Amino acid sequence: MVLSFDATLADRDFDVSFELADGETLAVLGPNGAGKSTLLDLLAGLLAPTGGRAALDGSVLFDVGPGRRVLTEPRGRGVSLLAQEALLFPHLSVLENVAFGPRSRGVHRTTARVTALHWLERAGIGDLAGRRPAHLSGGQAQRVAVARALAAGPSLLLLDEPLAALDVSVAPAIRTLLRDVLAERSAIIVTHDPLDAFLLADRVLILDGGRVVESGRTGEVLTRPLTAFGARLAGLNLVPGRRTTSGFVGVNGLHVPLGPPVAQGTDLGLAVRPAQVAVTLQAGLAPGTSCIRAAVDDVEHRGDVVRVHAAGMAADMAPIDVVTLDVVAGAQVFLTIRHADVAVYPVNRPSLPGPVPGAPLTGDRVDP
Repeated sequence: MVLSFDATLADRDFDVSFELADGETLAVLGPNGAGKSTLLDLLAGLLAPTGGRAALDGSVLFDVGPGRRVLTEPRGRGVSLLAQEALLFPHLSVLENVAFGPRSRGVHRTTARVTALHWLERAGIGDLAGRRPAHLSGGQAQRVAVARALAAGPSLLLLDEPLAALDVSVAPAIRTLLRDVLAERSAIIVTHDPLDAFLLADRVLILDGGRVVESGRTGEVLTRPLTAFGARLAGLNLVPGRRTTSGFVGVNGLHVPLGPPVAQGTDLGLAVRPAQVAVTLQAGLAPGTSCIRAAVDDVEHRGDVVRVHAAGMAADMAPIDVVTLDVVAGAQVFLTIRHADVAVYPVNRPSLPGPVPGAPLTGDRVDP
């Protein structure tokens, strides 16, 4: 492992442990206040932990506990942080900005400039070396920031929402650049965008309340998540409900039989993909399915699919089926799901007002 991390920070109720393999990119996701920025600040040396130990390539970043307090200076950690904003030095040229990292580590000026130009060319902006930051577009400035972070030769690259401040027309090009450079190194990227996680990361870590609530390979987490936040990232329906004598009963009337591990009266959340919700004009009666009747609230055209909203759920339909069945707002339809396609989660608060992103779910999935 290139990185081992175990840290607590008492005043932020933060307690997180994980490892990062050589050449691996880890995406860290979670609702606001989950501890994502705290994690990056601890790694970068901008915060000191209450306790714990972290080591990168065998070198200690921090080691804090009874009778010991080792805190390596930020510049000596082998870590580069790429923030949302480029934060370039306005009085330096693009080339000098990128050369700053190597120069701060004692590299000769000529060598640092050669390194800087190499990374500017890798970022596709070698022709901008002589410009000042005031004369750069947002996308150009972020490319310079990427080059500057890499020119320092970090063992670990930290990225804090690197695309959040960019125009949507610029973000795809920067995402492509990041995908190329991250393939060569160990990195941790904090993001709210599941597309960034899917395209850039090998593994996902989801934080909530300063704790790791879910981790795994990116495809696994986005395919069958273990938390409400993960479910929202994956674009799943989340239906709040309760455990009754007959199984899960959602606030929209959806009923799914459950096995015995869940006690009666337990608050639950059911997750199912919109593509796995069938819309029909007659009730589905097939074994292993559940069905409810509902009025269509809205019909949303999304390219090659139409998303139908009803009973607090979304269902994806082919456009031809929408026309054939005359599915319009106000129409009465039946929504059918297969029990094999759903996951049911215990929740840790008295009630869920609705399928709210980040609604806390705890424990393991309860499979029907």
